[in-house]
Amino acid sequence: MDPGGLLDACAFPPVGATAALAVSGGPDSVGLALLALEAGLAVTLHHVDHHARPDSGGDADFVRALGDRLGVTVVVHDVSVPAGANFEARARAARRAVLPEGSLTGHTMDDLAETVLLNVLRGAGLDGLSPMVGDPSKPLLGVRRAALAAYVAGHGVEARRDPTNLDPRFRRNRLRHEVLPLLDEVAERDVVPLLARLARLAAEDRRWLEELTEADRGLGLGAVEVGELRGWPRARLTRWLRRELARADELGELHPPSEAELERAIAVVDGLVVATELSGGRRLARRARHLALEERSTTLADHG
Repeated sequence: MDPGGLLDACAFPPVGATAALAVSGGPDSVGLALLALEAGLAVTLHHVDHHARPDSGGDADFVRALGDRLGVTVVVHDVSVPAGANFEARARAARRAVLPEGSLTGHTMDDLAETVLLNVLRGAGLDGLSPMVGDPSKPLLGVRRAALAAYVAGHGVEARRDPTNLDPRFRRNRLRHEVLPLLDEVAERDVVPLLARLARLAAEDRRWLEELTEADRGLGLGAVEVGELRGWPRARLTRWLRRELARADELGELHPPSEAELERAIAVVDGLVVATELSGGRRLARRARHLALEERSTTLADHG
Protein backbone atom coordinates (compact mmCIF):
# COMPACT_ATOMS: atom_id res chain seq x y z
CA MET A 1 0.00 0.00 0.00
CA ASP A 2 0.89 3.69 0.03
CA PRO A 3 1.40 4.68 3.66
CA GLY A 4 3.11 7.95 2.75
CA GLY A 5 0.22 9.21 0.65
CA LEU A 6 2.36 9.39 -2.48
CA LEU A 7 -0.64 8.71 -4.72
CA ASP A 8 -2.14 12.03 -3.66
CA ALA A 9 0.92 13.77 -5.11
CA CYS A 10 0.70 11.90 -8.43
CA ALA A 11 -1.12 12.91 -11.61
CA PHE A 12 -2.08 9.57 -13.10
CA PRO A 13 -4.79 8.97 -15.73
CA PRO A 14 -8.20 7.79 -14.44
CA VAL A 15 -8.65 4.35 -12.90
CA GLY A 16 -8.79 1.65 -15.57
CA ALA A 17 -6.85 3.63 -18.17
CA THR A 18 -4.26 1.78 -20.23
CA ALA A 19 -0.72 3.08 -19.79
CA ALA A 20 2.71 2.25 -21.19
CA LEU A 21 5.43 2.78 -18.57
CA ALA A 22 9.09 3.42 -19.35
CA VAL A 23 10.89 1.29 -16.75
CA SER A 24 14.68 1.26 -16.59
CA GLY A 25 14.80 -0.80 -13.41
CA GLY A 26 15.96 2.08 -11.21
CA PRO A 27 14.07 3.18 -8.09
CA ASP A 28 12.14 5.98 -9.82
CA SER A 29 10.75 3.85 -12.64
CA VAL A 30 10.05 0.91 -10.34
CA GLY A 31 8.17 3.30 -8.07
CA LEU A 32 6.26 4.52 -11.12
CA ALA A 33 5.17 0.96 -11.89
CA LEU A 34 4.09 0.23 -8.31
CA LEU A 35 2.17 3.48 -7.95
CA ALA A 36 0.52 3.12 -11.38
CA LEU A 37 -0.82 -0.28 -10.39
CA GLU A 38 -1.99 1.08 -7.06
CA ALA A 39 -3.74 3.86 -8.98
CA GLY A 40 -5.71 1.19 -10.85
CA LEU A 41 -4.08 1.55 -14.27
CA ALA A 42 -3.73 -1.30 -16.78
CA VAL A 43 -0.02 -1.11 -17.44
CA THR A 44 2.62 -2.53 -19.75
CA LEU A 45 6.26 -2.12 -18.78
CA HIS A 46 8.61 -1.01 -21.55
CA HIS A 47 12.34 -1.33 -21.02
CA VAL A 48 14.94 0.08 -23.43
CA ASP A 49 18.33 -1.66 -23.41
CA HIS A 50 20.91 0.74 -24.87
CA HIS A 51 23.72 -1.82 -24.40
CA ALA A 52 25.76 1.08 -23.05
CA ARG A 53 27.11 -0.93 -20.10
CA PRO A 54 28.39 -4.52 -19.97
CA ASP A 55 25.74 -5.34 -17.35
CA SER A 56 22.81 -3.65 -19.12
CA GLY A 57 21.29 -7.04 -19.86
CA GLY A 58 20.86 -7.44 -16.11
CA ASP A 59 18.55 -4.42 -16.11
CA ALA A 60 16.37 -6.05 -18.76
CA ASP A 61 16.26 -9.31 -16.78
CA PHE A 62 15.31 -7.38 -13.65
CA VAL A 63 12.41 -5.64 -15.41
CA ARG A 64 11.19 -8.97 -16.82
CA ALA A 65 11.26 -10.44 -13.30
CA LEU A 66 9.46 -7.37 -11.97
CA GLY A 67 6.76 -7.83 -14.59
CA ASP A 68 6.34 -11.47 -13.57
CA ARG A 69 6.06 -10.46 -9.93
CA LEU A 70 3.47 -7.77 -10.69
CA GLY A 71 1.58 -9.87 -13.25
CA VAL A 72 2.00 -7.41 -16.10
CA THR A 73 3.40 -7.59 -19.62
CA VAL A 74 6.98 -6.50 -20.26
CA VAL A 75 8.35 -5.38 -23.63
CA VAL A 76 12.12 -5.04 -24.01
CA HIS A 77 13.41 -2.79 -26.80
CA ASP A 78 17.00 -3.38 -27.94
CA VAL A 79 18.75 -0.33 -29.35
CA SER A 80 22.38 0.42 -30.06
CA VAL A 81 23.81 3.75 -28.91
CA PRO A 82 27.58 3.86 -29.43
CA ALA A 83 29.68 5.59 -26.78
CA GLY A 84 30.91 9.04 -27.64
CA ALA A 85 30.00 12.70 -27.66
CA ASN A 86 26.42 13.74 -26.98
CA PHE A 87 25.62 10.26 -25.67
CA GLU A 88 22.75 11.37 -23.42
CA ALA A 89 20.94 13.16 -26.24
CA ARG A 90 21.46 10.25 -28.63
CA ALA A 91 20.22 7.75 -26.04
CA ARG A 92 17.18 9.93 -25.36
CA ALA A 93 16.38 10.08 -29.07
CA ALA A 94 16.75 6.30 -29.35
CA ARG A 95 14.35 5.77 -26.43
CA ARG A 96 11.78 8.09 -27.91
CA ALA A 97 11.97 6.28 -31.22
CA VAL A 98 11.01 2.90 -29.74
CA LEU A 99 8.75 3.73 -26.79
CA PRO A 100 5.00 4.04 -27.42
CA GLU A 101 3.85 7.63 -27.75
CA GLY A 102 2.80 9.09 -24.42
CA SER A 103 4.70 6.53 -22.34
CA LEU A 104 4.75 7.52 -18.67
CA THR A 105 8.15 8.17 -17.09
CA GLY A 106 9.34 8.29 -13.49
CA HIS A 107 10.62 11.87 -13.42
CA THR A 108 10.29 13.27 -9.89
CA MET A 109 10.26 16.74 -8.35
CA ASP A 110 14.02 16.39 -7.90
CA ASP A 111 14.44 15.76 -11.65
CA LEU A 112 12.36 18.87 -12.33
CA ALA A 113 14.56 20.99 -10.05
CA GLU A 114 17.74 19.65 -11.64
CA THR A 115 16.43 20.36 -15.14
CA VAL A 116 15.51 23.93 -14.17
CA LEU A 117 19.08 24.49 -12.96
CA LEU A 118 20.57 22.85 -16.06
CA ASN A 119 18.48 25.12 -18.26
CA VAL A 120 19.55 28.18 -16.26
CA LEU A 121 23.17 27.23 -16.92
CA ARG A 122 22.35 27.04 -20.63
CA GLY A 123 20.93 30.56 -20.56
CA ALA A 124 17.28 29.54 -20.92
CA GLY A 125 14.34 31.92 -20.75
CA LEU A 126 10.77 31.40 -19.56
CA ASP A 127 10.28 28.15 -21.46
CA GLY A 128 13.43 26.64 -19.99
CA LEU A 129 12.34 27.58 -16.46
CA SER A 130 9.17 25.52 -16.82
CA PRO A 131 10.27 22.13 -18.22
CA MET A 132 8.00 19.10 -17.91
CA VAL A 133 5.29 21.01 -16.00
CA GLY A 134 1.85 19.99 -17.25
CA ASP A 135 3.27 17.07 -19.24
CA PRO A 136 0.82 14.17 -18.77
CA SER A 137 3.62 11.66 -19.41
CA LYS A 138 5.32 12.73 -16.15
CA PRO A 139 2.85 11.96 -13.34
CA LEU A 140 5.40 11.94 -10.50
CA LEU A 141 6.56 15.57 -10.56
CA GLY A 142 4.92 16.10 -7.18
CA VAL A 143 6.86 13.22 -5.61
CA ARG A 144 10.31 13.43 -4.03
CA ARG A 145 12.98 10.98 -5.11
CA ALA A 146 13.84 9.88 -1.57
CA ALA A 147 10.20 9.20 -0.71
CA LEU A 148 9.81 7.16 -3.88
CA ALA A 149 12.90 5.09 -3.08
CA ALA A 150 11.55 4.43 0.42
CA TYR A 151 8.21 3.39 -1.08
CA VAL A 152 9.96 0.90 -3.38
CA ALA A 153 12.04 -0.50 -0.54
CA GLY A 154 8.88 -0.83 1.53
CA HIS A 155 7.53 -3.18 -1.12
CA GLY A 156 10.59 -5.39 -0.71
CA VAL A 157 11.98 -4.50 -4.13
CA GLU A 158 15.72 -3.86 -4.50
CA ALA A 159 15.86 -1.68 -7.57
CA ARG A 160 18.82 -1.56 -9.93
CA ARG A 161 21.44 1.16 -9.56
CA ASP A 162 23.04 2.73 -12.63
CA PRO A 163 26.66 3.62 -11.80
CA THR A 164 26.68 6.33 -14.47
CA ASN A 165 24.38 8.35 -12.19
CA LEU A 166 27.46 8.96 -10.04
CA ASP A 167 29.79 9.87 -12.93
CA PRO A 168 30.91 13.52 -12.47
CA ARG A 169 31.50 13.85 -16.20
CA PHE A 170 27.76 14.37 -16.56
CA ARG A 171 26.65 17.86 -15.56
CA ARG A 172 23.35 16.66 -14.09
CA ASN A 173 25.24 14.40 -11.68
CA ARG A 174 27.34 17.28 -10.43
CA LEU A 175 24.23 19.37 -9.90
CA ARG A 176 22.57 16.51 -8.05
CA HIS A 177 25.47 15.56 -5.80
CA GLU A 178 27.36 18.84 -5.41
CA VAL A 179 25.38 21.95 -6.37
CA LEU A 180 21.97 21.19 -4.86
CA PRO A 181 23.40 20.14 -1.47
CA LEU A 182 25.45 23.36 -1.44
CA LEU A 183 22.35 25.43 -2.29
CA ASP A 184 20.50 23.71 0.55
CA GLU A 185 23.34 24.68 2.88
CA VAL A 186 23.43 28.30 1.71
CA ALA A 187 19.64 28.68 1.80
CA GLU A 188 19.40 26.75 5.07
CA ARG A 189 16.46 24.88 3.62
CA ASP A 190 15.52 22.32 0.98
CA VAL A 191 15.59 24.23 -2.32
CA VAL A 192 14.03 21.54 -4.53
CA PRO A 193 10.43 22.57 -3.68
CA LEU A 194 11.38 26.20 -4.35
CA LEU A 195 12.73 25.35 -7.80
CA ALA A 196 9.63 23.24 -8.51
CA ARG A 197 7.44 26.19 -7.49
CA LEU A 198 9.44 28.47 -9.80
CA ALA A 199 8.80 26.00 -12.64
CA ARG A 200 5.05 25.94 -11.95
CA LEU A 201 4.80 29.74 -11.81
CA ALA A 202 6.85 30.09 -14.99
CA ALA A 203 4.59 27.54 -16.67
CA GLU A 204 1.53 29.61 -15.77
CA ASP A 205 3.09 32.73 -17.29
CA ARG A 206 4.19 30.75 -20.33
CA ARG A 207 0.67 29.40 -20.91
CA TRP A 208 -0.72 32.93 -20.69
CA LEU A 209 1.82 34.20 -23.22
CA GLU A 210 1.00 31.30 -25.51
CA GLU A 211 -2.69 32.23 -25.37
CA LEU A 212 -1.87 35.86 -26.15
CA THR A 213 0.30 34.91 -29.11
CA GLU A 214 -1.76 31.98 -30.43
CA ALA A 215 -2.59 33.87 -33.62
CA ASP A 216 1.12 34.42 -34.29
CA ARG A 217 1.65 30.68 -34.79
CA GLY A 218 0.14 30.91 -38.25
CA LEU A 219 2.40 33.76 -39.29
CA GLY A 220 5.49 32.73 -41.22
CA LEU A 221 8.52 34.98 -41.56
CA GLY A 222 7.23 36.49 -44.78
CA ALA A 223 3.70 37.12 -43.50
CA VAL A 224 4.37 40.31 -41.53
CA GLU A 225 6.05 43.49 -42.71
CA VAL A 226 9.05 44.52 -40.66
CA GLY A 227 7.39 47.89 -40.01
CA GLU A 228 4.62 46.08 -38.15
CA LEU A 229 7.11 43.84 -36.34
CA ARG A 230 8.85 46.92 -34.96
CA GLY A 231 5.63 47.85 -33.19
CA TRP A 232 5.29 44.50 -31.44
CA PRO A 233 6.16 44.23 -27.74
CA ARG A 234 9.65 42.80 -27.31
CA ALA A 235 8.33 39.64 -25.61
CA ARG A 236 5.97 38.94 -28.52
CA LEU A 237 8.63 39.53 -31.16
CA THR A 238 11.21 37.43 -29.33
CA ARG A 239 8.76 34.56 -28.84
CA TRP A 240 7.79 34.61 -32.52
CA LEU A 241 11.40 34.73 -33.72
CA ARG A 242 12.41 31.90 -31.38
CA ARG A 243 9.76 29.70 -32.95
CA GLU A 244 10.35 30.72 -36.57
CA LEU A 245 14.14 30.49 -36.36
CA ALA A 246 14.29 27.19 -34.43
CA ARG A 247 16.44 24.53 -36.07
CA ALA A 248 16.23 20.73 -35.86
CA ASP A 249 19.47 18.89 -35.18
CA GLU A 250 20.51 15.52 -36.56
CA LEU A 251 18.50 13.80 -33.81
CA GLY A 252 15.33 15.67 -34.70
CA GLU A 253 15.38 17.86 -31.58
CA LEU A 254 14.41 21.50 -32.06
CA HIS A 255 16.81 24.17 -30.83
CA PRO A 256 15.75 27.83 -30.67
CA PRO A 257 18.24 30.49 -31.71
CA SER A 258 20.75 31.67 -29.14
CA GLU A 259 20.39 35.02 -27.39
CA ALA A 260 23.09 36.47 -29.64
CA GLU A 261 21.27 35.24 -32.75
CA LEU A 262 18.01 36.74 -31.50
CA GLU A 263 19.69 40.09 -30.92
CA ARG A 264 21.08 40.03 -34.45
CA ALA A 265 17.68 39.02 -35.86
CA ILE A 266 16.03 41.93 -34.05
CA ALA A 267 18.69 44.21 -35.52
CA VAL A 268 17.49 43.07 -38.96
CA VAL A 269 13.90 43.87 -37.98
CA ASP A 270 14.92 47.29 -36.66
CA GLY A 271 16.75 48.11 -39.88
CA LEU A 272 20.16 48.35 -38.24
CA VAL A 273 21.54 45.70 -40.61
CA VAL A 274 20.22 44.17 -43.83
CA ALA A 275 21.00 40.56 -42.94
CA THR A 276 22.68 38.32 -40.39
CA GLU A 277 24.19 34.85 -40.34
CA LEU A 278 22.53 32.14 -38.23
CA SER A 279 23.55 28.66 -37.17
CA GLY A 280 23.06 25.78 -39.57
CA GLY A 281 24.30 27.66 -42.61
CA ARG A 282 21.32 30.01 -42.64
CA ARG A 283 20.98 33.72 -43.26
CA LEU A 284 18.14 35.99 -42.13
CA ALA A 285 17.63 38.91 -44.51
CA ARG A 286 15.18 41.75 -45.08
CA ARG A 287 13.64 41.52 -48.53
CA ALA A 288 10.97 43.92 -49.80
CA ARG A 289 9.95 44.92 -46.24
CA HIS A 290 9.69 41.28 -45.10
CA LEU A 291 12.01 38.79 -43.43
CA ALA A 292 13.40 35.87 -45.41
CA LEU A 293 15.37 32.89 -44.17
CA GLU A 294 17.89 31.73 -46.75
CA GLU A 295 20.35 28.88 -47.02
CA ARG A 296 23.88 30.24 -47.11
CA SER A 297 24.75 28.18 -50.21
CA THR A 298 21.79 29.67 -52.07
CA THR A 299 22.79 33.16 -50.98
CA LEU A 300 26.34 32.68 -52.18
CA ALA A 301 25.09 31.35 -55.50
CA ASP A 302 22.83 34.39 -55.92
CA HIS A 303 25.75 36.70 -55.45
CA GLY A 304 28.34 34.62 -57.27
